[in-house]
Amino acid sequence: MNVELLQHTPEPEKIIAAAAKLCYSSSGIEGILDGLDGEKTEKFLNRLMSMGHESPIEHISFTFGIEGVSRSLLAQFTRHRIASYSVKSQRYVKEGQFEFITPPEIANIPEAKETFLKAMSDDVQSYNKLADILFEKHYADMLAQGMDDKKAKNAAEKKAIEDARYVLPNACETKMIVTMNARSLMNFFHHRCCERAQWEIRDLACRMLELVKEVAPTLFAKAGPSCISGPCPEGGMTCGKIAEKREYFLKTQG
Repeated sequence: MNVELLQHTPEPEKIIAAAAKLCYSSSGIEGILDGLDGEKTEKFLNRLMSMGHESPIEHISFTFGIEGVSRSLLAQFTRHRIASYSVKSQRYVKEGQFEFITPPEIANIPEAKETFLKAMSDDVQSYNKLADILFEKHYADMLAQGMDDKKAKNAAEKKAIEDARYVLPNACETKMIVTMNARSLMNFFHHRCCERAQWEIRDLACRMLELVKEVAPTLFAKAGPSCISGPCPEGGMTCGKIAEKREYFLKTQG
């Protein structure tokens, strides 16, 4: 897995402080950023977070580049709706000898790993065979319709991989660019940094949290699973590791 913070709102915490300043003072737009040094910015942010007033943090956003993750993770990630996603298309990009993600629990058991790798190999062969069969059919049809050779080949390949992709597994590797505002990120961290989240998206969430803490440390000082700042919301399904999680997210990461 490779995760990079590609871009973010300049001076993110100062922008949030300006929004808070506008809410709680008689300041006008002109000069709203004046006087917002590090100390005052931190004071505004701490006040906001203690009050649970989260709307001002929607004014800043973060854009991540993510690769080396599975389509299974993608299905979970896109449930977080207030975000923008651009994902490598299996409709327009031929996978061929596709990369795949191996779950650690499978990798650690020789027999399971052998079975898994065979399944991936079989999928590669099935995908390529289907793509070839469909390509020949579509290519012949398009030539018969009078399309020139180059255009026929390009169009036939697109139509072929459009259907051949149905045999690809959830383990198939994908790449994406994701943009989220800070409030959506907070919600994402609450759910996906949790010990009960699926291992791959939990790993991704923790890496993303480390990156945003570097540029907005005050804002994300208490970000992470919900249990680090209150009771575990999982009830009887709790992991039972609240003290350990608070130690990690509030001290180790902070």
